[in-house]
Amino acid sequence: MNFYQIQAFVNKLKMKTFKDLEFKQHPNSITEFDNGVQARLDFDNGFGVSVVKGPHTYGGGRGLYELAVFKDGEIHYDNPVANGDVRGYLQEDEVTKLMLEIQKF
Repeated sequence: MNFYQIQAFVNKLKMKTFKDLEFKQHPNSITEFDNGVQARLDFDNGFGVSVVKGPHTYGGGRGLYELAVFKDGEIHYDNPVANGDVRGYLQEDEVTKLMLEIQKF
């Protein structure tokens, strides 16, 4: 391996994935039976994600996740991942793929 390959490998190890998300009850859950959950995670590049799942999210009724991109703590729609909206109907591996993409901005 050359220096650049080693550096890419080290950087990849530092990148956050779905497994790094710590879900808590969503603050907008109406009741304890609502089962809405949310995880927020900020990245070193100033971007971050909010990942939610619940009966009122895109895909939550199917057990899937919705992801919103944040920049400097505010929701950020103008980026290649969001395409002007949140991304819904995501499986765990799809959330990871988007998280990795965001960390490369």
